[in-house]
Amino acid sequence: MHGPTTLLLLFLASQAEAFRICAFNAHRLTLAKVTREQVKDTLVQILARCDIMVLQEVVDASNKTISFLLEELRSKFYNSRCYGFLNSPQLGRSTYKEKYVYIYRSDKTQLLNFYQYEDEDDLFAREPFVAQFTLPSKILPSVALVPLHTTPKDVENELNALHTVFLDVARRWQSKDIILLGDFNADCASLAKKRLNTLLLRTEVGFSWAIADGEDTTVRASTNCTYDRIVLHGVTCQGLMRTASAFNFPQSFQLSEEEALTISDHYPVEVELDKATHCVQPPSLAFLLLPVSVLLPLLTLQCSLVA
Repeated sequence: MHGPTTLLLLFLASQAEAFRICAFNAHRLTLAKVTREQVKDTLVQILARCDIMVLQEVVDASNKTISFLLEELRSKFYNSRCYGFLNSPQLGRSTYKEKYVYIYRSDKTQLLNFYQYEDEDDLFAREPFVAQFTLPSKILPSVALVPLHTTPKDVENELNALHTVFLDVARRWQSKDIILLGDFNADCASLAKKRLNTLLLRTEVGFSWAIADGEDTTVRASTNCTYDRIVLHGVTCQGLMRTASAFNFPQSFQLSEEEALTISDHYPVEVELDKATHCVQPPSLAFLLLPVSVLLPLLTLQCSLVA
């Protein structure tokens, strides 16, 4: 019985593998904040779930905050994981400025390219800092990520301008497999649903809004807003998507609302990408009951299709 059981476990493990990309408005992230014990422990747990994390609202002018978090991650996963990071310049129209920061598992993905979008017309409060990463997939070897944290005062204009950024990325890197993500403020008082549905990213063909309208991405019980979003473009990229959701970290880590708000007033949002498109169906009971002499060739064929 060990042979079929082992094969089955291997089969199910291969089906379970996914690559997780996350975005998180970490709410005024500073060194003083992350060195608080509970904040540090929770942030490390959140970061550890993601193969690529795009942090927003990093307000530390230095890299000390991110270096501290990386040291904690490396200490927690000593010898089993490697981490790297990439940060934008400080961005903002006033003395208040933020950075976009990518924290990624360098044992699972490599940074290929990056650039700061040139916002010549000053359309964005914090213009996107674009990066391209490898994926563990022969079907889609790389994907471009375009983060945006909009200002609540000008959400509609910024999100329409994000379509221009998409076109710039597609032209520059000759790829339309692109993921737009971040705190778009795309709901509630910041953007009425009627205006949301007129956005270019909603009316133009090819964009899939992976975080469903109506999914709460806020921590406070008094709010229910889908501020944080992930938008996928590209047939291959969309075909690899397994799940997309907000991660309710207070529930997962058994935190009170007050405790959770010391971390952020937003949930992270995340999308999981498979190594292969969703053309392979799960095994039926009849399939699993086949004798090993029949099961082995079928599993071998299945693996060759996935690869």
